[in-house]
Amino acid sequence: MRRPLFPVAAVLVAALGLSACGGGGGGSGDSASGDRTLVVDTSFQLTTSDPARMFEPTGQIIDHVVYETLYTFEGTDSTTPIPLLATDEEISEDGLVHTYTLRDDVTFSDGTPMTADDVVYSLNRVINIKGNPSFLLDGVTVAKVDDTTVTLTTATPDPALPFKLTNPALGVVNSAAVTEAGGSDQPGADTADTAEDALNGESQGSGPYTIESFDVQDQVVLTRNPDYWGEAPAYDRIVLRNTEAQVQSVNVRSGDAQLVVDLSADQAADLGSQVTVDSSPSANVFFVYTNNDPAVSTITSNPDFQEAVRYGIDYSALVDLAGEGSSQTPGVIPSTFLGALDPSDAVERDVDRAKQALQASGLGNPTVTLSYPSEIQVNGIDFGDLAAAVQQQLAEVGITVELAPAPVQTALEGYRAGTEEMGLWSWGPDYPDPSDYLVFTPGQLVGLRAGWPAGADPELESAAVAVSSEFDDSARAEAYTSIQQRLNEVGPFYPLIQPAQVLAYATDLQGVAFNPSWTVDLADIS
Repeated sequence: MRRPLFPVAAVLVAALGLSACGGGGGGSGDSASGDRTLVVDTSFQLTTSDPARMFEPTGQIIDHVVYETLYTFEGTDSTTPIPLLATDEEISEDGLVHTYTLRDDVTFSDGTPMTADDVVYSLNRVINIKGNPSFLLDGVTVAKVDDTTVTLTTATPDPALPFKLTNPALGVVNSAAVTEAGGSDQPGADTADTAEDALNGESQGSGPYTIESFDVQDQVVLTRNPDYWGEAPAYDRIVLRNTEAQVQSVNVRSGDAQLVVDLSADQAADLGSQVTVDSSPSANVFFVYTNNDPAVSTITSNPDFQEAVRYGIDYSALVDLAGEGSSQTPGVIPSTFLGALDPSDAVERDVDRAKQALQASGLGNPTVTLSYPSEIQVNGIDFGDLAAAVQQQLAEVGITVELAPAPVQTALEGYRAGTEEMGLWSWGPDYPDPSDYLVFTPGQLVGLRAGWPAGADPELESAAVAVSSEFDDSARAEAYTSIQQRLNEVGPFYPLIQPAQVLAYATDLQGVAFNPSWTVDLADIS
């Protein structure tokens, strides 16, 4: 975590655990000019750096060090949000009004002081642009009390609000500069706001880095903010390169990259003593879905067809394909989060049951199209490899799967528009709380992408509404368990695997730590 120059008195901050040891490895990245440059290789999932529109894993890495948020996490901990731009939180007795006192010493990269006006503008801009991150503030009203105080009023009690406020998409922008660039925080901003191109060229945040160059296909270069209000980061420049996992392995071994974030455990096993490898359970979940909308597909919306897919997939084989450290995910919530299902709840392959369900569907031997992103890997796992395995497995049941890979930006368009017949995707947490996974229920974000509208399962929807306002962790865990069990019975989603998260880096780097919200805090690395 980036520590301010003057710590917030009310917060007890644990000492940062350093993942790397001293030694060789060539990780300094010193240039001839004396600038220190950190080279990071990752497989880009990136469309923009505009925080009000950004909602991909690579964008989270970038915006986390460019746009600061009211709350953050310390190091690897994702269970306790702590203040960053805020100093404290006061919650009303009815649980609806959250009052935040702001730091009075924060400045943006151009030296402009941050005030409550910037916070209100930034959050309202997210709400009114109605982009991918806007759901984080669904039902929230943002208001200024005075220059150092804001309130967020929720429509219903929301125990996850502090977790949501750590998301880089809710980073605070310089309101005057963004407005001048064509930005708007008013209703209608979804069509009126034209600041995205400007923000992809010149960032307007308060973080330790600013954007020097931005190319979603090639690389992003960050430059240290010389006037950063907090503790200065160690590196002058950070270069993030769009690199396939196989190449990342070569680059970190040779010293061409100091940090790589997309290797599988198998790929990292032979890196040698000049590279430090940290492995832990990732928070990513791979899943297949079948579109439940008959207007999209009369085949995939057939409940018996969905049953055939559910029991036709060979989950154990997919775990073996993913490699060491991976496991079958019994539900959509990863194993490290509150409410995760026990492994005994996982669906097991049953070919006979799958064939019987397909026969009951009356579809004969159907042909369907499986869409997925073609040129990215998550945790070193290639979507194409998983798709080919699912294709072969379902063929054994009597289902012909035609593979439809597409560049990630093209694939995301179909996925988000809900037009894919079948899809293979991964879900990383928007914030590390089980309420984030209610998006898989009918009428919610991912449910709608799978053609599962509100009213499709009143029992499940009622359970989701009830748990979203529950503050007791024991009751929450029980409710989320029941919700996932119901999803596994009737939902159009098929959770596959939870891979290992590997960070491989030069042995002289310190401060490298995995966090499920933004993968790694680049400003903590030295």
